[in-house]
Amino acid sequence: MKRFRATSIVLVLLCIMYFITYLDRVNVSTAAAGFGKDFHLSHTQIGLVFSAFAYPYLLFQVIGGWVSDRFGAKRTLIVCGLLWAGGTILTGFAGGLFSLLAARLLLGFGEGATFPASTAVMSRWIAKERRGFAQGITHAASRIGNAAAPSAIVWIMLNYGWRQSFYICGAISLAWVLLWLVTFTEYPKDHPRITAAELAILPPPKPKAAAVPWKALFKRMAPVTIVYFCYGWTLWLFLSWIPQYFLHSYRLDLAKSALFASVVFFAGVLGDTLGGIVTDKIFTRTRSLKKARSWMVSICMLFTLFVLLPLMFTHSLYVSMVCLAAGFFFAEMTIGPMWAIPMDIAPEYSGTASGMMNTGSALAAIISPLFSGYLIDRFGSWELPFLGSMILMAIGVVLAFRMQPENKFDSAPVAGAQPIPHLGV
Repeated sequence: MKRFRATSIVLVLLCIMYFITYLDRVNVSTAAAGFGKDFHLSHTQIGLVFSAFAYPYLLFQVIGGWVSDRFGAKRTLIVCGLLWAGGTILTGFAGGLFSLLAARLLLGFGEGATFPASTAVMSRWIAKERRGFAQGITHAASRIGNAAAPSAIVWIMLNYGWRQSFYICGAISLAWVLLWLVTFTEYPKDHPRITAAELAILPPPKPKAAAVPWKALFKRMAPVTIVYFCYGWTLWLFLSWIPQYFLHSYRLDLAKSALFASVVFFAGVLGDTLGGIVTDKIFTRTRSLKKARSWMVSICMLFTLFVLLPLMFTHSLYVSMVCLAAGFFFAEMTIGPMWAIPMDIAPEYSGTASGMMNTGSALAAIISPLFSGYLIDRFGSWELPFLGSMILMAIGVVLAFRMQPENKFDSAPVAGAQPIPHLGV
Protein backbone atom coordinates (compact mmCIF):
# COMPACT_ATOMS: atom_id res chain seq x y z
CA MET A 1 0.00 0.00 0.00
CA LYS A 2 3.06 2.28 0.04
CA ARG A 3 2.40 3.50 -3.47
CA PHE A 4 -1.01 4.87 -2.43
CA ARG A 5 -1.35 8.33 -0.93
CA ALA A 6 -2.81 8.59 2.55
CA THR A 7 -5.75 10.62 1.25
CA SER A 8 -6.48 7.90 -1.31
CA ILE A 9 -6.35 5.19 1.36
CA VAL A 10 -8.90 7.07 3.47
CA LEU A 11 -11.18 7.59 0.47
CA VAL A 12 -10.99 3.89 -0.40
CA LEU A 13 -11.86 2.96 3.19
CA LEU A 14 -14.93 5.19 3.00
CA CYS A 15 -15.91 3.69 -0.37
CA ILE A 16 -15.75 0.19 1.13
CA MET A 17 -17.85 1.31 4.08
CA TYR A 18 -20.49 2.88 1.82
CA PHE A 19 -20.60 -0.34 -0.23
CA ILE A 20 -21.09 -2.48 2.87
CA THR A 21 -23.70 -0.25 4.52
CA TYR A 22 -25.91 -0.32 1.44
CA LEU A 23 -25.35 -4.03 0.95
CA ASP A 24 -26.61 -4.48 4.51
CA ARG A 25 -29.56 -2.14 3.89
CA VAL A 26 -30.89 -3.50 0.61
CA ASN A 27 -30.20 -7.22 1.09
CA VAL A 28 -33.55 -7.33 2.90
CA SER A 29 -35.45 -6.30 -0.24
CA THR A 30 -34.22 -9.38 -2.10
CA ALA A 31 -34.38 -11.69 0.93
CA ALA A 32 -38.04 -10.64 1.36
CA ALA A 33 -38.92 -13.28 -1.23
CA GLY A 34 -37.71 -15.83 1.34
CA PHE A 35 -38.76 -14.51 4.75
CA GLY A 36 -42.00 -13.02 3.38
CA LYS A 37 -43.08 -16.51 2.34
CA ASP A 38 -41.78 -18.21 5.49
CA PHE A 39 -43.52 -15.75 7.82
CA HIS A 40 -46.65 -15.23 5.64
CA LEU A 41 -46.24 -11.44 5.42
CA SER A 42 -48.38 -9.06 3.34
CA HIS A 43 -46.79 -6.39 1.14
CA THR A 44 -47.72 -3.80 3.77
CA GLN A 45 -45.94 -5.84 6.46
CA ILE A 46 -42.91 -6.29 4.23
CA GLY A 47 -42.93 -2.52 3.67
CA LEU A 48 -42.92 -2.10 7.45
CA VAL A 49 -39.83 -4.32 7.67
CA PHE A 50 -38.17 -2.24 4.96
CA SER A 51 -38.91 1.03 6.76
CA ALA A 52 -38.08 -0.16 10.32
CA PHE A 53 -34.41 0.54 9.68
CA ALA A 54 -35.22 4.20 9.08
CA TYR A 55 -36.74 5.13 12.47
CA PRO A 56 -33.49 5.05 14.47
CA TYR A 57 -31.62 6.06 11.30
CA LEU A 58 -33.64 9.28 11.30
CA LEU A 59 -33.11 9.84 15.03
CA PHE A 60 -29.35 9.42 14.83
CA GLN A 61 -28.66 11.66 11.83
CA VAL A 62 -28.23 14.85 13.80
CA ILE A 63 -27.14 13.06 16.98
CA GLY A 64 -24.62 11.01 15.03
CA GLY A 65 -23.32 14.09 13.22
CA TRP A 66 -22.84 15.87 16.53
CA VAL A 67 -21.17 12.80 18.09
CA SER A 68 -18.71 12.58 15.19
CA ASP A 69 -17.91 16.29 15.55
CA ARG A 70 -17.66 15.94 19.33
CA PHE A 71 -15.76 12.65 19.75
CA GLY A 72 -14.22 12.07 16.33
CA ALA A 73 -15.14 10.01 13.31
CA LYS A 74 -12.80 7.12 14.10
CA ARG A 75 -14.46 6.13 17.37
CA THR A 76 -17.92 6.93 16.03
CA LEU A 77 -17.57 4.63 13.02
CA ILE A 78 -16.06 1.79 15.08
CA VAL A 79 -19.08 1.76 17.39
CA CYS A 80 -21.47 2.18 14.45
CA GLY A 81 -19.86 -0.70 12.57
CA LEU A 82 -20.23 -3.08 15.50
CA LEU A 83 -23.91 -2.14 15.85
CA TRP A 84 -24.86 -2.47 12.19
CA ALA A 85 -22.94 -5.74 11.89
CA GLY A 86 -24.87 -7.07 14.89
CA GLY A 87 -28.18 -5.96 13.44
CA THR A 88 -27.38 -7.65 10.14
CA ILE A 89 -26.44 -10.95 11.78
CA LEU A 90 -29.50 -10.89 14.04
CA THR A 91 -31.75 -10.48 11.00
CA GLY A 92 -30.66 -13.97 10.01
CA PHE A 93 -31.83 -15.28 13.39
CA ALA A 94 -35.31 -13.72 13.08
CA GLY A 95 -38.27 -15.96 13.81
CA GLY A 96 -41.09 -13.70 12.66
CA LEU A 97 -42.25 -10.15 12.00
CA PHE A 98 -41.35 -8.68 15.41
CA SER A 99 -37.84 -10.10 15.58
CA LEU A 100 -37.26 -8.92 12.01
CA LEU A 101 -38.33 -5.43 13.03
CA ALA A 102 -36.06 -5.49 16.11
CA ALA A 103 -33.02 -6.52 14.05
CA ARG A 104 -33.68 -3.84 11.45
CA LEU A 105 -34.05 -1.23 14.18
CA LEU A 106 -30.60 -2.16 15.49
CA LEU A 107 -29.21 -1.83 11.96
CA GLY A 108 -30.67 1.67 11.79
CA PHE A 109 -29.04 2.63 15.09
CA GLY A 110 -25.69 1.48 13.76
CA GLU A 111 -25.89 3.17 10.37
CA GLY A 112 -27.46 6.41 11.57
CA ALA A 113 -24.18 8.25 12.11
CA THR A 114 -22.17 6.73 9.26
CA PHE A 115 -22.70 9.31 6.51
CA PRO A 116 -22.50 12.41 8.74
CA ALA A 117 -19.30 11.01 10.26
CA SER A 118 -17.93 10.34 6.78
CA THR A 119 -18.70 13.91 5.76
CA ALA A 120 -16.76 15.13 8.79
CA VAL A 121 -13.84 12.96 7.61
CA MET A 122 -14.02 14.43 4.11
CA SER A 123 -14.07 18.00 5.41
CA ARG A 124 -10.54 17.37 6.76
CA TRP A 125 -9.18 14.85 4.29
CA ILE A 126 -10.51 16.15 0.94
CA ALA A 127 -9.62 19.42 -0.81
CA LYS A 128 -12.59 21.72 -1.48
CA GLU A 129 -12.26 21.35 -5.25
CA ARG A 130 -12.65 17.57 -4.95
CA ARG A 131 -15.49 17.35 -2.44
CA GLY A 132 -18.14 16.69 -5.07
CA PHE A 133 -16.03 13.90 -6.54
CA ALA A 134 -15.41 12.38 -3.10
CA GLN A 135 -19.10 12.38 -2.25
CA GLY A 136 -19.97 11.08 -5.69
CA ILE A 137 -17.45 8.22 -5.68
CA THR A 138 -18.32 7.08 -2.16
CA HIS A 139 -22.03 7.06 -2.96
CA ALA A 140 -21.22 5.29 -6.23
CA ALA A 141 -19.66 2.58 -4.08
CA SER A 142 -22.91 2.37 -2.14
CA ARG A 143 -24.81 1.91 -5.39
CA ILE A 144 -22.43 -0.89 -6.34
CA GLY A 145 -23.67 -2.43 -3.10
CA ASN A 146 -27.21 -1.91 -4.39
CA ALA A 147 -26.33 -3.45 -7.74
CA ALA A 148 -24.43 -6.38 -6.27
CA ALA A 149 -26.97 -7.20 -3.57
CA PRO A 150 -29.82 -8.67 -5.65
CA SER A 151 -27.72 -11.17 -7.59
CA ALA A 152 -25.40 -11.98 -4.68
CA ILE A 153 -28.25 -12.47 -2.20
CA VAL A 154 -30.24 -14.58 -4.69
CA TRP A 155 -27.21 -16.83 -5.24
CA ILE A 156 -26.76 -17.29 -1.48
CA MET A 157 -30.49 -17.84 -0.98
CA LEU A 158 -30.72 -20.47 -3.72
CA ASN A 159 -27.67 -22.34 -2.42
CA TYR A 160 -27.82 -21.85 1.34
CA GLY A 161 -31.01 -20.00 2.33
CA TRP A 162 -32.00 -16.40 3.06
CA ARG A 163 -30.69 -16.48 6.65
CA GLN A 164 -27.13 -17.23 5.54
CA SER A 165 -27.13 -14.10 3.37
CA PHE A 166 -27.35 -11.96 6.51
CA TYR A 167 -24.64 -13.93 8.34
CA ILE A 168 -22.22 -13.38 5.46
CA CYS A 169 -23.00 -9.66 5.17
CA GLY A 170 -22.51 -9.24 8.92
CA ALA A 171 -19.11 -10.92 8.79
CA ILE A 172 -18.01 -8.56 5.99
CA SER A 173 -19.06 -5.61 8.16
CA LEU A 174 -16.95 -6.81 11.08
CA ALA A 175 -13.93 -7.16 8.81
CA TRP A 176 -14.28 -3.51 7.76
CA VAL A 177 -14.42 -2.35 11.39
CA LEU A 178 -11.08 -4.02 12.03
CA LEU A 179 -9.57 -2.43 8.91
CA TRP A 180 -10.80 1.03 9.93
CA LEU A 181 -9.41 0.58 13.44
CA VAL A 182 -5.87 -0.16 12.30
CA THR A 183 -5.69 2.19 9.29
CA PHE A 184 -7.48 5.50 9.92
CA THR A 185 -6.26 8.53 11.90
CA GLU A 186 -8.53 11.40 12.90
CA TYR A 187 -6.28 14.12 11.53
CA PRO A 188 -4.28 13.95 8.27
CA LYS A 189 -1.09 15.20 9.95
CA ASP A 190 -1.06 12.11 12.19
CA HIS A 191 -1.22 9.54 9.40
CA PRO A 192 2.08 7.68 8.94
CA ARG A 193 1.85 7.84 5.15
CA ILE A 194 0.85 11.49 4.76
CA THR A 195 3.17 13.66 2.69
CA ALA A 196 3.88 17.37 2.76
CA ALA A 197 2.41 17.70 -0.74
CA GLU A 198 -0.87 16.20 0.42
CA LEU A 199 -1.05 18.40 3.51
CA ALA A 200 -0.44 21.47 1.36
CA ILE A 201 -3.66 20.97 -0.64
CA LEU A 202 -5.84 19.95 2.30
CA PRO A 203 -7.91 22.55 4.20
CA PRO A 204 -5.77 24.13 6.94
CA PRO A 205 -6.84 23.56 10.54
CA LYS A 206 -8.74 26.38 12.19
CA PRO A 207 -9.35 27.32 15.83
CA LYS A 208 -11.92 25.27 17.69
CA ALA A 209 -15.54 26.22 17.17
CA ALA A 210 -16.93 27.30 20.52
CA ALA A 211 -20.53 26.17 20.04
CA VAL A 212 -23.11 24.54 17.81
CA PRO A 213 -25.74 27.22 17.11
CA TRP A 214 -28.50 24.65 16.82
CA LYS A 215 -31.51 26.83 16.01
CA ALA A 216 -29.72 28.94 13.42
CA LEU A 217 -28.10 25.89 11.81
CA PHE A 218 -31.42 24.03 11.62
CA LYS A 219 -33.00 27.04 9.94
CA ARG A 220 -30.12 27.39 7.48
CA MET A 221 -30.18 23.71 6.54
CA ALA A 222 -33.99 23.41 6.31
CA PRO A 223 -34.27 24.01 2.52
CA VAL A 224 -31.46 21.51 1.91
CA THR A 225 -33.22 18.94 4.10
CA ILE A 226 -36.53 19.35 2.23
CA VAL A 227 -34.87 18.94 -1.16
CA TYR A 228 -33.09 15.84 0.12
CA PHE A 229 -36.43 14.44 1.30
CA CYS A 230 -37.74 14.81 -2.27
CA TYR A 231 -34.73 12.87 -3.54
CA GLY A 232 -34.88 10.34 -0.69
CA TRP A 233 -38.47 9.36 -1.50
CA THR A 234 -37.35 8.06 -4.89
CA LEU A 235 -34.18 6.49 -3.48
CA TRP A 236 -36.00 4.40 -0.87
CA LEU A 237 -38.78 3.46 -3.25
CA PHE A 238 -36.14 2.08 -5.59
CA LEU A 239 -34.03 0.39 -2.93
CA SER A 240 -37.00 -1.25 -1.24
CA TRP A 241 -39.27 -2.29 -4.07
CA ILE A 242 -37.38 -2.55 -7.38
CA PRO A 243 -36.45 -6.26 -6.92
CA GLN A 244 -40.05 -7.04 -5.93
CA TYR A 245 -41.33 -4.87 -8.79
CA PHE A 246 -39.68 -7.00 -11.48
CA LEU A 247 -40.50 -10.21 -9.60
CA HIS A 248 -44.24 -9.56 -9.30
CA SER A 249 -45.24 -6.94 -11.89
CA TYR A 250 -43.68 -8.96 -14.72
CA ARG A 251 -43.81 -12.34 -12.99
CA LEU A 252 -40.14 -13.08 -13.53
CA ASP A 253 -38.30 -15.75 -11.61
CA LEU A 254 -36.03 -14.75 -8.73
CA ALA A 255 -32.80 -14.82 -10.72
CA LYS A 256 -34.14 -12.73 -13.64
CA SER A 257 -35.77 -10.17 -11.37
CA ALA A 258 -32.43 -9.76 -9.56
CA LEU A 259 -30.67 -9.23 -12.90
CA PHE A 260 -33.07 -6.46 -13.98
CA ALA A 261 -32.84 -4.84 -10.55
CA SER A 262 -29.05 -4.88 -10.76
CA VAL A 263 -29.16 -3.09 -14.12
CA VAL A 264 -31.26 -0.31 -12.58
CA PHE A 265 -28.99 0.01 -9.57
CA PHE A 266 -25.83 -0.02 -11.68
CA ALA A 267 -27.16 3.06 -13.49
CA GLY A 268 -27.01 4.74 -10.09
CA VAL A 269 -23.30 3.90 -9.86
CA LEU A 270 -22.71 5.82 -13.08
CA GLY A 271 -24.92 8.69 -11.95
CA ASP A 272 -23.12 9.09 -8.62
CA THR A 273 -19.68 9.05 -10.21
CA LEU A 274 -20.56 11.42 -13.05
CA GLY A 275 -22.48 13.77 -10.76
CA GLY A 276 -19.48 14.22 -8.48
CA ILE A 277 -17.16 14.89 -11.41
CA VAL A 278 -19.55 17.33 -13.09
CA THR A 279 -20.26 19.43 -9.99
CA ASP A 280 -16.54 19.82 -9.32
CA LYS A 281 -15.84 20.81 -12.94
CA ILE A 282 -18.65 23.36 -12.91
CA PHE A 283 -17.30 24.85 -9.69
CA THR A 284 -13.70 24.87 -10.97
CA ARG A 285 -14.69 26.65 -14.19
CA THR A 286 -17.29 29.10 -12.86
CA ARG A 287 -16.33 29.40 -9.15
CA SER A 288 -20.11 29.52 -8.64
CA LEU A 289 -21.52 27.19 -5.97
CA LYS A 290 -25.01 28.18 -7.07
CA LYS A 291 -24.42 26.76 -10.55
CA ALA A 292 -22.38 23.77 -9.36
CA ARG A 293 -24.87 22.74 -6.66
CA SER A 294 -28.36 24.31 -6.92
CA TRP A 295 -28.67 24.49 -10.70
CA MET A 296 -27.28 21.02 -11.18
CA VAL A 297 -29.60 19.46 -8.58
CA SER A 298 -32.64 21.19 -10.10
CA ILE A 299 -31.83 20.08 -13.66
CA CYS A 300 -31.14 16.48 -12.64
CA MET A 301 -34.42 16.27 -10.70
CA LEU A 302 -36.27 17.61 -13.74
CA PHE A 303 -34.72 14.92 -15.94
CA THR A 304 -35.65 12.27 -13.37
CA LEU A 305 -39.30 13.35 -13.53
CA PHE A 306 -39.40 13.24 -17.34
CA VAL A 307 -37.82 9.82 -17.79
CA LEU A 308 -40.18 8.20 -15.24
CA LEU A 309 -43.32 9.48 -16.99
CA PRO A 310 -43.61 6.57 -19.50
CA LEU A 311 -44.16 4.16 -16.57
CA MET A 312 -47.65 5.66 -16.18
CA PHE A 313 -48.66 4.92 -19.78
CA THR A 314 -47.13 1.59 -20.73
CA HIS A 315 -46.41 -1.83 -19.26
CA SER A 316 -43.36 -3.18 -21.04
CA LEU A 317 -40.52 -4.98 -19.30
CA TYR A 318 -37.71 -3.36 -21.25
CA VAL A 319 -39.29 0.09 -21.38
CA SER A 320 -39.69 -0.09 -17.61
CA MET A 321 -36.09 -1.17 -17.15
CA VAL A 322 -34.81 1.72 -19.30
CA CYS A 323 -37.05 4.31 -17.60
CA LEU A 324 -36.15 3.13 -14.11
CA ALA A 325 -32.43 2.96 -14.91
CA ALA A 326 -32.49 6.45 -16.45
CA GLY A 327 -34.51 7.78 -13.52
CA PHE A 328 -32.10 6.34 -10.98
CA PHE A 329 -29.15 7.67 -13.00
CA PHE A 330 -30.38 11.27 -12.97
CA ALA A 331 -31.56 11.09 -9.35
CA GLU A 332 -28.13 9.86 -8.28
CA MET A 333 -26.39 12.66 -10.18
CA THR A 334 -27.69 14.95 -7.43
CA ILE A 335 -25.70 13.14 -4.73
CA GLY A 336 -22.29 14.75 -5.34
CA PRO A 337 -23.59 18.33 -5.18
CA MET A 338 -26.06 17.62 -2.35
CA TRP A 339 -23.49 16.09 0.02
CA ALA A 340 -20.97 18.80 -0.80
CA ILE A 341 -23.47 21.48 0.29
CA PRO A 342 -23.15 20.93 4.08
CA MET A 343 -19.39 21.39 3.73
CA ASP A 344 -19.96 24.50 1.61
CA ILE A 345 -22.50 26.04 3.98
CA ALA A 346 -21.16 25.07 7.41
CA PRO A 347 -17.64 23.60 7.21
CA GLU A 348 -17.09 24.04 10.97
CA TYR A 349 -20.10 21.79 11.65
CA SER A 350 -20.01 19.56 8.58
CA GLY A 351 -20.94 16.38 10.48
CA THR A 352 -23.87 18.01 12.25
CA ALA A 353 -25.05 19.88 9.13
CA SER A 354 -24.91 16.78 6.93
CA GLY A 355 -26.82 14.89 9.61
CA MET A 356 -29.53 17.54 9.46
CA MET A 357 -29.68 17.21 5.68
CA ASN A 358 -29.84 13.44 5.79
CA THR A 359 -32.85 13.51 8.12
CA GLY A 360 -34.77 14.33 4.95
CA SER A 361 -33.78 11.06 3.31
CA ALA A 362 -34.22 9.17 6.58
CA LEU A 363 -37.78 10.45 6.96
CA ALA A 364 -38.47 9.43 3.37
CA ALA A 365 -37.06 5.98 4.20
CA ILE A 366 -39.77 5.60 6.83
CA ILE A 367 -42.70 6.78 4.74
CA SER A 368 -41.86 5.77 1.17
CA PRO A 369 -41.51 1.94 1.50
CA LEU A 370 -44.54 1.62 3.79
CA PHE A 371 -46.79 3.91 1.74
CA SER A 372 -45.71 2.19 -1.47
CA GLY A 373 -46.51 -1.24 -0.01
CA TYR A 374 -49.95 0.05 1.02
CA LEU A 375 -50.62 1.37 -2.52
CA ILE A 376 -49.64 -1.98 -4.02
CA ASP A 377 -51.93 -3.89 -1.63
CA ARG A 378 -54.79 -1.40 -2.00
CA PHE A 379 -54.80 -0.83 -5.77
CA GLY A 380 -52.78 -3.76 -7.11
CA SER A 381 -50.62 -1.38 -9.15
CA TRP A 382 -46.84 -1.62 -9.07
CA GLU A 383 -46.49 1.58 -11.13
CA LEU A 384 -48.60 3.86 -8.90
CA PRO A 385 -45.89 4.42 -6.25
CA PHE A 386 -43.69 6.08 -8.89
CA LEU A 387 -46.25 8.87 -9.29
CA GLY A 388 -45.28 10.10 -5.83
CA SER A 389 -41.66 10.22 -6.94
CA MET A 390 -42.51 12.40 -9.90
CA ILE A 391 -44.54 14.83 -7.78
CA LEU A 392 -41.76 15.21 -5.22
CA MET A 393 -39.11 15.61 -7.90
CA ALA A 394 -41.15 18.51 -9.33
CA ILE A 395 -41.16 20.13 -5.89
CA GLY A 396 -37.41 19.58 -5.58
CA VAL A 397 -36.79 21.27 -8.94
CA VAL A 398 -38.17 24.52 -7.53
CA LEU A 399 -36.87 24.30 -3.96
CA ALA A 400 -33.29 23.52 -5.03
CA PHE A 401 -32.74 27.25 -5.58
CA ARG A 402 -33.56 27.96 -1.92
CA MET A 403 -30.52 26.00 -0.70
CA GLN A 404 -28.09 28.85 -1.47
CA PRO A 405 -24.77 27.02 -0.97
CA GLU A 406 -22.95 30.18 -2.02
CA ASN A 407 -24.01 31.85 1.26
CA LYS A 408 -21.81 30.51 4.05
CA PHE A 409 -23.43 29.96 7.43
CA ASP A 410 -22.57 32.53 10.08
CA SER A 411 -21.07 30.38 12.83
CA ALA A 412 -21.05 33.05 15.54
CA PRO A 413 -21.54 31.36 18.95
CA VAL A 414 -25.00 31.29 20.43
CA ALA A 415 -25.50 31.61 24.17
CA GLY A 416 -26.28 28.30 25.79
CA ALA A 417 -25.24 26.23 22.78
CA GLN A 418 -23.39 22.96 23.29
CA PRO A 419 -19.63 23.39 22.81
CA ILE A 420 -17.77 20.98 20.56
CA PRO A 421 -14.16 20.66 19.44
CA HIS A 422 -13.57 21.89 15.91
CA LEU A 423 -13.02 19.01 13.51
CA GLY A 424 -13.92 20.69 10.22
CA VAL A 425 -12.26 23.17 7.93
